Amino acid sequence: MSTFFLQGVTFGGIAILYLKGRDLGLGFVPVRSPDKRDGAVIVGGSIAILGLLFVASSVITALGLNSAQNQIVEVGRQNPSVFLLLIPLQFLLVGPGEELLFRGLVQGTLRESLHPARAIILASALFASIHLFSLSGEGKLVYIGIAFVLALVLGAAYEYTDNLTVPAVIHGTYNAVQFAGAYLTATGGL
Repeated sequence: MSTFFLQGVTFGGIAILYLKGRDLGLGFVPVRSPDKRDGAVIVGGSIAILGLLFVASSVITALGLNSAQNQIVEVGRQNPSVFLLLIPLQFLLVGPGEELLFRGLVQGTLRESLHPARAIILASALFASIHLFSLSGEGKLVYIGIAFVLALVLGAAYEYTDNLTVPAVIHGTYNAVQFAGAYLTATGGL
């Protein structure tokens, strides 16, 4: 729990300190309430990212590969109520914190000197690789590969809408659905 709390706060805090250090201010990262178009992108992006996870999981299973797990899954299996506590944190801290750093700051900074597609790819690669530190088990590269593909959707949503709220909500939704599924699995609800 503390890892997820610190992750959201730390990633967001690093981004804010960097913005202040460069005298960019918070205006460098566009954040606003979603309009109808943004809402459609949130719904479509959430469906796309969950669909990609389903396809990737099917391919991994068909190929007989293993994917590592986030270490919090083991904690949640021992105490499933942890999954329920993590769901709101995905919307309040983790999604916004990670998106502020990786989409708002990293992708936004890279976009200053690179084509937006390259900025999305590089920010997504960095985003995926940072997850390595929270993984356990075999198949870490498989997990990183999936995270990279999913991050491309988040980066594209940010680029398309120019609103950090959109990828933050998509990211929170993705994680929350994962934890809800893990809770149902751990409690025999599935």
